[in-house]
Amino acid sequence: MKSMVVCSSRTGNTLKVAQAVYEVLPLPRALYPVDDAPDPDACDFIALGFWVDKGTADEKARRYLEKLKGKPIFLFGTLGAYPGSEHGKKCMENVKALAADNQILGTFLCQGRVDPEMIKWMEENLQDDPHHGMTPERRARLREAERHPNADDLAAAGNRLKETLNKMKKKRQGSHAQND
Repeated sequence: MKSMVVCSSRTGNTLKVAQAVYEVLPLPRALYPVDDAPDPDACDFIALGFWVDKGTADEKARRYLEKLKGKPIFLFGTLGAYPGSEHGKKCMENVKALAADNQILGTFLCQGRVDPEMIKWMEENLQDDPHHGMTPERRARLREAERHPNADDLAAAGNRLKETLNKMKKKRQGSHAQND
């Protein structure tokens, strides 16, 4: 099985997770930045990493997702919000909807540091915005996000992919047993 990790990363958060995911994949495997990723038809399994932008995958990851048709995939991403929050869950659902033409075998989402330029822009432009204004709660969440992805997040990403690969292996073994 030829596998590849394709990653879109703005601040390095998603790249860290991509490297953890890459280490778990069996050989042969490859890791590419999204801008340099080859035609997806050359691979049997693709792990696609994105950073959350406006409630979904960033533009580069979305464009690559458009190329994927009928592929077994693992989606992983980073965001400034808490991944288990309603917003985090909705973001992953939005990305899964973009990948609906594929077999989504697993997902992983973790918190990550928000680009300081984005924080500055938010402070300057969204002061009165009821959803994105700089409240004390938002500032606390952004401070927490600065510590991610951490070693626990990276281990969790690797473990989630291991679980995904094991499920995929069991399905294959089951289909081979039915064909015997």
